[in-house]
Amino acid sequence: MHRILVVDDDPHIRDVICFALEKAGMATEIARNGSEALKLAELRVPDLIVLDIGMPELDGLEVCRRLRRTSEVPILFLSARSDEIDRILGLEMGGDDYVTKPFSPRELVARVNVILRRMNGSGNGEAREAKALSHGELALDPARRSAAFAGRELGLTAIEFAMLAAMLARPRVVLGREQLMSAAYDGKVHVSDRTIDSHIRNIRAKCAAAGCASAIETVHGVGFRLGACEAER
Repeated sequence: MHRILVVDDDPHIRDVICFALEKAGMATEIARNGSEALKLAELRVPDLIVLDIGMPELDGLEVCRRLRRTSEVPILFLSARSDEIDRILGLEMGGDDYVTKPFSPRELVARVNVILRRMNGSGNGEAREAKALSHGELALDPARRSAAFAGRELGLTAIEFAMLAAMLARPRVVLGREQLMSAAYDGKVHVSDRTIDSHIRNIRAKCAAAGCASAIETVHGVGFRLGACEAER
């Protein structure tokens, strides 16, 4: 049974989320603020954290920043519909996905399930059987859920890993946003183009930090494809 830490200062929202997750067969634990979330996440590492961005004092972005110093626990952000900048920042800081308020509990559960499946290799043996993928000096190992450039780990989130794997499977093909969305989210939820673009930016940044400035090319009006994926000499 997956254990989910739900972090929000609004008791009604916490109750709605916990009810939906528990109905889907998950166990939940709650934190009423950012400080409590950090303590609980360290004491009993959850399988995933549902984390509200707009909390007083210690907000969700700061909680994520501190968690990412030592933990790769998946994070699904909750954000107000008007806080697009915060949502993008959340993804760039290491969040896996986000849901905007007001949200559908069914959609939230669907997104949680997508992330958990990605973390667990879909849970049906596909990851264990999938072949390692490589292009240039970029390599992905689905069995280990690891991605590296020239031997340097990239530290991708589950969604980023799925998107990059889709491109590596067809390295010379231009993939549109809809195709990447389907690959990353199993076609079960819809996300905006800007969310896909944010994930692409994050992949590029992580590859660039590892020495690859040519990881993903933009084909304007069409989509994205892998670049040379060679280290700068």
